[in-house]
Amino acid sequence: MQYEVRALSPDSMVEQLSIDALDEADARRQVEARGLFVSTIKRRGGARATGGISLVLFSQELLALLSAGLGVVEALEALLEKEANPALANVLGRLLAGLREGKRFSSVLAEQGERFPPLYIGIVKAAEGTSDLPRSLSRYIDYQQRIDAVRAKIVSAAIYPMILLTVGGGVSAFLITYVVPRFAEVYQGAGRNLPFMSRLLLSWGQFAANHTAWLLAAACALAALLVFAARRLMRGGGIAGLLARLPGIGERVRIYELSRLYLTLGMLAEGGIPIVQAIDTVRSMVSPAVQGKLQNARLAVESGLPLSSAFAANGLTTPISLRMLRVGERTGDMGPMLTQSAAFYDGEISRWIDRFTRTFEPLLMAAIGLVVGAIVVLLYMPIFDLAGDMS
Repeated sequence: MQYEVRALSPDSMVEQLSIDALDEADARRQVEARGLFVSTIKRRGGARATGGISLVLFSQELLALLSAGLGVVEALEALLEKEANPALANVLGRLLAGLREGKRFSSVLAEQGERFPPLYIGIVKAAEGTSDLPRSLSRYIDYQQRIDAVRAKIVSAAIYPMILLTVGGGVSAFLITYVVPRFAEVYQGAGRNLPFMSRLLLSWGQFAANHTAWLLAAACALAALLVFAARRLMRGGGIAGLLARLPGIGERVRIYELSRLYLTLGMLAEGGIPIVQAIDTVRSMVSPAVQGKLQNARLAVESGLPLSSAFAANGLTTPISLRMLRVGERTGDMGPMLTQSAAFYDGEISRWIDRFTRTFEPLLMAAIGLVVGAIVVLLYMPIFDLAGDMS
């Protein structure tokens, strides 16, 4: 976390410092170690700081150095020497300091838990038991890249519809607030009876033109309210629950959650972590609804029930994954079987996204075209009537 510190130097000069620290006490220790007297400490923005660290990039660089034959301490020293980011250099410096004190790598990572999640600490701790840190880092990199690939596919599939909605909404707003009021002024002096739908459209256009500022303020307030509600739902895990209730989408959300669950469990199991401990590690990464099911499955496994039966009893399987789990139990290779189940789910999600975008995007374009076309037709209907009378 970042702290703004106001300190007094030995020569009575006031200094403003920005300190990256685990907590307020750590920030105070760092400032006093410089020979300064702390006056005030304030957490910057009250937000969680990550020190600008990318776990995938950090793992890739560390893996490359370890594969080249360097030890963990030498590898971290090399990373620290080339690092230009002060916040990340501070993180690496603390890791090195802990290792030089004789602590385990997983322990010094856990001391900076806000930057290194329990999942990452768990795989490093398991690797210390097998002395195979490079392989564990490789598994984590592959795991994160697969999750990022699915997430990127979902985001990219949503970009084009959002562009269409933005452009279509902008064109419709321009027609209503600018074009329609001009036509209304022309038709008012024509002395003709207009069709009902045209009169209604012209009335809306005049209202929008006369109250543009109020409508714009209301739209901004509504957008801010929606953003606030979305953030609150995301913090509480309500987005997944809301999407799960939508017909046709709810099952896909469930498949996505199962994919991430199985992939994480598979990575941990392949790293040598017992399945009960792996479930404890994963539980904080899933939605609240799945957390309860996962806890029940964990208790069932502890009581002696096979993993496949425990997951099936709590709705954490599909017919395909249930069969694959049973095969993993028979062969004793549960980790790879969990990973293969996740790969099957990822393929199913990708195919559904492709089908959905191919169907939804033309429908969305047609809907936007109908709205804009209806506005234009209603504007020109009186002109068509006048042309008919003249002919």
